[in-house]
Amino acid sequence: MLNISENRINDYIDLTKLASFNMVNKKSVSKSLVRIIWFVIVIMISCLFLPWTQFIRSKGFVTTLNPYDRPQTVQTMIGGRIESWFVSEGELVEVGDTIVIISEVKEEYLDPALIENTNSQIFAKVESSKAYSEKANNLIEQYNALIKNREVKLNQNNIKVKQTKLKIQSDSIELVATNLNLQIAEAQLKRADQLFKEGLKPLIDLESKRAKFQENQAKLVDMQNKIATGRNELDNLKAEIQGIDNDFRDKIAKSRSEMQSALSSKYDTDATIGKLKSQVNSYNERINNYVIKSPINGYVTQAIQSGIGEIVKNGDQIVSIMPLQYTLAVETYVEPMDLPLLTKGQKVMIQFDGWPAIVFSGWPNSSFGTFNGKVYAIDNFISPNGKYRVLISEENQEKPWPTEVKVGGGANTISLLKNVTVGYELWRQLNGFPADFYKPDYENGDKLKQKIPAKKLK
Repeated sequence: MLNISENRINDYIDLTKLASFNMVNKKSVSKSLVRIIWFVIVIMISCLFLPWTQFIRSKGFVTTLNPYDRPQTVQTMIGGRIESWFVSEGELVEVGDTIVIISEVKEEYLDPALIENTNSQIFAKVESSKAYSEKANNLIEQYNALIKNREVKLNQNNIKVKQTKLKIQSDSIELVATNLNLQIAEAQLKRADQLFKEGLKPLIDLESKRAKFQENQAKLVDMQNKIATGRNELDNLKAEIQGIDNDFRDKIAKSRSEMQSALSSKYDTDATIGKLKSQVNSYNERINNYVIKSPINGYVTQAIQSGIGEIVKNGDQIVSIMPLQYTLAVETYVEPMDLPLLTKGQKVMIQFDGWPAIVFSGWPNSSFGTFNGKVYAIDNFISPNGKYRVLISEENQEKPWPTEVKVGGGANTISLLKNVTVGYELWRQLNGFPADFYKPDYENGDKLKQKIPAKKLK
């Protein structure tokens, strides 16, 4: 009753006779229950001071630690038609085992004597190169002979010039003597004429002196003509020097041009020979690529191309092979907000799909069926899914990862962070605060080594 009305009925009714009121007023709480309640409260308050490990949960999948340990696809280097298969899916292959053989489909390679014909072209070009070499050598000899002939001709002309100069010099001396003899003969003629007039000399002596005078006079004219002829010859010889030089320059230039043309043809032929040899090597390499072999030891997981006679292009995938030996890793993705909390070498707990586990996130030592790992690598660029990729490797061999785990299986990861109390963690979760940022202190020398920047090259 609420006892709102002033008219009370307690005075008119005997409550002791009513069983319902007796049961309500009866106190049934015992002291033992109170003790239990207080004990539970104390335990709950004490639990607030228990240690708790902050963590980051993420989902990922099993992969391999090294890129070359991941499933690889064998591709064809050239286009062709599948002729025969030598493996089947699930079969173990070793390095160098033949997987498939293909045949040629391109028109320019269908000639069965392609290599022989190309080798014949190479032989013809080699002989042509030898002929050009011989021609170039002959032209070089001709060029050297022209240079020597020019020197000989110029030397001969120089000798003639010197001889002509000496002859002119000799004629000049003889001209002086002739001129002196002419003067003597003239003087003797005058004296003889005077003596003849005086009657002291006969006429025959006068005529003899006159004849001698005329002889010396003719000889003087002859010597003057010789000197003039010698000087003209000297001028011609000097002018001939330039003519000889120009003539031989023209011949030498023509010989050099023919020599350069022969060498150019030889070099072009040598370049063609190199190109043809490269083609032969390419043909041989193409023939080797008709047989597609396994590059690794592993199991054939899938035949991507199927059937006999199917046409494949260069770069098409033929089969995928899983390496025989590999090191497992877990690839997971974390939110950008959690990325600063992760560090290379950080401890991670892993639960593999299909592997039974009892996980206590905050108490990793109490978890069962989980396996240890550590952060091996963290991407510096965000992935297309808006998260950052983290690669986790096996931490140690004390508790190795199960061999039943295969590449591609799912995994749940728990990245362990700072140790705090349960009460602090509840307060953080209720307020929506992120996990505490801290710098982990790695044990057993697992600290990251700081890379020394490379020195700049001088």
